[in-house]
Amino acid sequence: MGTFMDYFWAFIIGGVLCAIGQVLIDLTKLTPARILTSYVVAGVILGALGWYEPIVDLAGGGATVPLTGFGNLLAKGGRRAVDENGLLGAFMGGFTSAAVGVSAAIFFGLLAALVFKSGSKINEASS
Repeated sequence: MGTFMDYFWAFIIGGVLCAIGQVLIDLTKLTPARILTSYVVAGVILGALGWYEPIVDLAGGGATVPLTGFGNLLAKGGRRAVDENGLLGAFMGGFTSAAVGVSAAIFFGLLAALVFKSGSKINEASS
């Protein structure tokens, strides 16, 4: 039963984060880029205040996969690097904590670009 509840909370928390984003897209004039940036900043703020970690403990991937989780990762890396390296750590902590995820995204994006042919959907619809 414990595994079911882990999946349940991941689905609920991740779904709520996605639903909030969809509501912001539908009901405001915010661009998707501003909403995504707001999610990262919210994750940094919640992580810096120590409020995001209990959500991660409850929801697991439902809280770490969305962009708020990326912001939390940056905040956590920054805190750890400041503890180890002083003020200089504030500038390098986020980079070192997110390096693996960003590297994987770049690698798989390159792999997808090499395997699949890119094209504009507008050109395909008009032909």
